[in-house]
This record gives sequence, C-alpha cells and structure tokens, in this order.
Amino acid sequence: MKVTSFVNHIKSLASYKNQIVHIEHLPPQAPSCQELNKPPHPALEAALKRAGLFPLYTHQAAAVNIANSGKNVIVVTPAASGKTLCYNLPVLEAILAEKGSRALYLFPTKALAQDQLRSLAELTSLLPSPVRFATFDGDTPPEERPQIKRSAQIVLTNPEMLHLGMLPNHQSWARFLRRLRYVVIDEAHIYRGVFGSQVGNVLRRLKRLFSLYNAQPQFICCSATIANPKEHIERLVGLPFEVVERDGSPHGGKDFILWNPPILDEAKTSRRSANSEASFLLAELVRQGIRTLTFTRSRKLTELIYTYTKQQLAESTLAQQIKPYRAGYLPEERRQIEQELFQGQLLGVVATTALELGIDIGDLEATVLTGYPGSIASTWQQAGRSGRSTGESLSFLIGLDNPLDQYFMRHPQFLFQKSFE
Repeated sequence: MKVTSFVNHIKSLASYKNQIVHIEHLPPQAPSCQELNKPPHPALEAALKRAGLFPLYTHQAAAVNIANSGKNVIVVTPAASGKTLCYNLPVLEAILAEKGSRALYLFPTKALAQDQLRSLAELTSLLPSPVRFATFDGDTPPEERPQIKRSAQIVLTNPEMLHLGMLPNHQSWARFLRRLRYVVIDEAHIYRGVFGSQVGNVLRRLKRLFSLYNAQPQFICCSATIANPKEHIERLVGLPFEVVERDGSPHGGKDFILWNPPILDEAKTSRRSANSEASFLLAELVRQGIRTLTFTRSRKLTELIYTYTKQQLAESTLAQQIKPYRAGYLPEERRQIEQELFQGQLLGVVATTALELGIDIGDLEATVLTGYPGSIASTWQQAGRSGRSTGESLSFLIGLDNPLDQYFMRHPQFLFQKSFE
C-alpha cells in the first residue's frame, strides 16, 4: 500500500473515530547541485562518483568551499540532507594530501558515532589507500586504545569521553593533537542549556591544548534547523563561523497528520490514551507493510507501546518484525536493532529520542510522535526520520491530553507556521 492510500484505509476502519483533525501536505523538492570552486582530489572524486555522491548538493558544495578557504563553518539543514559529506570530504581531502593530518569527530551519542563509522568505512573503502579511523568511547576495549592514540587519522568520540578520557591524559594524545587539522561537531543543536554550557567549557579546555601543542584546526559543525545557528555555534565554540542554510537535497512529499484521541466522556472531556492510539497506528501501519518508527517520551512508554502493539499483531508473524529501542540495552543489542532496521528486516520500531538524531536507519515511510516533543525543532527532527529518500512519507503527531498538545490540535497553523527555536 502506498503511504498516501493509508489515510483512506484508516478512515474506513470501524475503530476510526474522526481522530484526524488536520493534514498538512509538504510538497516534494527537486535536487539542486553545485560545483566546487576547487576540484577534489582525483581519487576522492572517483570514490564519490562510484558511491553515487557526486555531483554535490548546493549546501554540500558551499560548506566544502568555505572549509577549503580556511574558515569555520556550520551547516544547518534538515535530516537526511547529506550533511555527513560536508565534513568527510574536507577531512579526507586533507588526509589524502598529507598522511599526517588528523581529525576529531564529536557526536552526542555512541550510537551516532557507530553509524558514522559505518558510512566512513563505506566511503574510504573506495579510496586507493587505506584511511585509519576508530571510535574512542566507553565501549572501546582498553587493549585497543594505545593503538588508536598512535595511528588513527580520524577519531570519533563524544564530549563525555573527551572530558574524562582525553583531556586529562592529553600527553598521550600529543602526537594526535599536534597534527589536528579539523574538529567536527555533529548535531550541534543538541548542545543547549546546562548541557550545552558544560560542553562549551570542555571545548574551551580543548582549545587551550591547541595552544599548548601549536595546533590551529578548523571547526566544521552540523545542526538540525534552528533559529539562530550563528549565535549558537559561536557561543558554544568561541570562534567566528560562516553559516550554510540553503538545503539542496531532494525529498519526497510528506503528509503530516495531527491525530487527536477521541473523547471518552463528554462531561469530563477525558480522551483515550495516546499510548493506545500509538499502538493502534503502529500495528495498522505494520499490517500494511509501511516501515514505521514510533517515538515516545520515556523508556517505560517505549516498552508499554511495544507490548500493546505486539498483542495486536499476535495473530500473525508480524509481531516478530517490531522491536523496542531505548537506552539501557547492551551496545551489541542496540547495534543489532539498528542493523536490522537499516537492512529492512524490521517493519516497526518503538523508540525514545535515542533515534531522533541522524543515525542512518534506512528509508522509513512513516513516523508516529506520541505527544508533542517539547519544541518545534524536535518535532521536525523526529518527523524527518521518515521520507529520507525521494518517496512519499507520513508523519503522525498524536495529541496528549494536556493544554499544549490540545492547543496544537485545535490551532495547527501555530505548529506548521511557527519558526524554529
């Protein structure tokens, strides 16, 4: 079933109680490409063409041009727009030109670092000479760490490991820091509030080490769409930045549906549980073969909605094609779920915001948001997890029984016309 036909299907069911209160159609966008001011290294250009990543989209080319000019840059485009290439290309260009060049990648989660490790491996496998890269986090075996410090050209880590494992032991990283050409900060919009101020202080400590080891690396940062990217990143890093905001990547059309649970008692205006509505939608989407990611607000709700959905699918083998995903699982369990989702072995996943970030989990066709995520930026970040290709997609926002969610259900224009935070 096509995703556009699903709405008509759901309306035909006996259990449908006019829950759809608004449908916002977002039109598709054609790709917009641009050439680089300076052609990439021949080996890198050949690898990009073999991987189907050439020519570059306008935002990718703009970011690389700025990086090549020696300036710091932040790329602010939606999910699945190809931001990874905005930093991988300049970094690999530097390594191909000078084998001693080093790069430090900072990701907010270990899962995202593992995902980028996979995409980096795919791209570098097409190059004539090997590139040495590794993750350095709490899951890295102790016996592998000395080798990473000595020889890795690209190190993928997170702010916590930078704070606890690298900065206090900077002498053992001296060779790496002296040769550092680039620092990459992915998902920079995450670093806000108290957490953002803590990461900002960690980066200030890192910059002090640059002075100690006579290094002058450039920063390349990526972020989901936010209102003030230049102000945000300059406060976080403490350096001037150029901003790239115009998205040149293609995407298919999307129907964004506001789904309000039916009222159970007109006198009390209490509504049916959003958890029940989420499990109903997920079960029906899975029955129709639509690959779906359902977001929840907590670990407990993740397991609850997963259990409800599995019960609804118990009469078929489809119950084996859904899984929960949340913090608290062993690393190998999380990697297994990510891999199964990426390879299309799963039709549905119920997750916390752990999957909100840019982990490549393949081409999902639908997302279900169990309640307003708390910000416009997070809403679009979660909704953007479906429709990562040029095909059509669906997103559902289920209204909770609280004043804010119900306000958006009654006044959808404030959700779709409101600017990002």
